[in-house]
Amino acid sequence: MGLPGAAVAHYREHGYYAPIRVMSPREAEAIRRQLEAHEAAYGVLKGSMRHKSHLLFTWLDGLIRHPAILDAVEGVIGPDILCWSSTFFIKEAHDPGFVSWHQDSTYWGLDPADIVTAWVALSESTAENGAMRVIPDTQTLEQVAHRDTFAANNLLTRGQEIAVEVDEAKAVMLSLQPGEMSLHHVRLIHGSDPNPSAKRRIGFAIRYLPTHVRQVVGTRDSATLVRGVDRFGNFEPEYAPDRDLSDAALAFHARVMGDQQAVLMKDTKAGAMR
Repeated sequence: MGLPGAAVAHYREHGYYAPIRVMSPREAEAIRRQLEAHEAAYGVLKGSMRHKSHLLFTWLDGLIRHPAILDAVEGVIGPDILCWSSTFFIKEAHDPGFVSWHQDSTYWGLDPADIVTAWVALSESTAENGAMRVIPDTQTLEQVAHRDTFAANNLLTRGQEIAVEVDEAKAVMLSLQPGEMSLHHVRLIHGSDPNPSAKRRIGFAIRYLPTHVRQVVGTRDSATLVRGVDRFGNFEPEYAPDRDLSDAALAFHARVMGDQQAVLMKDTKAGAMR
């Protein structure tokens, strides 16, 4: 079952919609347990492992294809859907990590901007532990100038932040419970504060685009077809992992992340993804 008409209208007018219940708290807890079992065995996910993680873990490949998520996404971008990327945004308890005010589209090299992020909560995400905040209606803006900071505690790849003043009085907090998600447009200005609480905050952001979108900065890019038909072929097809962290999955992920890093880090001298 897709988004109600009023929810689609809210997304189109204001650039976001939340909360959307896409799975039960128990189902979200099961995915969280998969993540934390991996962390107990191998340590916390770092660097490129936090990005396009659906190419490494079968349980995340399943998550990007979750019918309830795709039903909601279809309501705002149509029936032919690619997953271009995914990212864990994890703030540990008493974590100084933050996300500066930014637009997702800044360094992605994708055109047109018909792109939506589904931010899936695997834990509570509240004002207490640094939930995402958005500036409504800013999805109508064109690309705004950003500056790179590479700040140590900034969770973004380049520490990018809006190079103009943001009126924080207009910000809306998107509080989510485990198994809920928000949708936001690629141009919407958003960010989040550090987590001073004793509660870990775990979010998995999935970037979806209709198949007509193109990569216009990089020479090579890839995506996973998760619903419908790709009649355009603008992206190299991606392959689901045969098993968690298999040699084939690790090798394919490394190549794909090299291609994506070339796009995201274009015109910088910075090193590997954080």
